[in-house]
Amino acid sequence: MADAGFPRMPARVFTALLATDSGRLTAAELADSLRVSPAAVSGAVRFLSQINLVTREREPGSRRDRYRVHDDAWYEASVHRDRELVRWEAGLREGIEALGEKTPAGERLAESLAFFGFMREELPGLLGRWHDRREQLRAAAARETTRAATQGASSASR
Repeated sequence: MADAGFPRMPARVFTALLATDSGRLTAAELADSLRVSPAAVSGAVRFLSQINLVTREREPGSRRDRYRVHDDAWYEASVHRDRELVRWEAGLREGIEALGEKTPAGERLAESLAFFGFMREELPGLLGRWHDRREQLRAAAARETTRAATQGASSASR
C-alpha cells in the first residue's frame, strides 16, 4: 500500500486490522503489535477514518475504543468517494473559470473535470456489479462450507 502512495503508518494500521480475525483492535493492541507509539496509531486511525476505511467503536462497559475495519472496506470507502468527486469537480470549475476555458491550463482542468464526472457517473454501476459479485462469492463459500461439513459428517458416521 505504501508503495502505491498510501501513507506508511495508515497502511500498517489498516493491514494489521485486515489481518486480524475480528477486524477489531484497540489503540494499545495496534501500538504493541506494530511496535509504534500510541500517537502514531492515533494519527493513522484519524486518516483511515476520514477516508471511511476504519470506524471507532466503544467497548461495552469500557472506556476503551476499538478500531474496526469494515467487512467490505473498499466498497464502503468507494461509496463515500462520490462526495469527494463532487468537491473536486466544484474546485475544477472554479479553476477553469479563473484560468479561462481556452488556455492550456484551463483545458487540462476541463479534461480533469470530465474525468471526475465520468467516474461519478460510472461508480454506482461498478459498485452495484461488485455487490452482485460479492453475493455470488459468499454464496459459493457457504455452499463449500456446507459441502465440507456434510462430507465430514458422513465420513465420521462410517
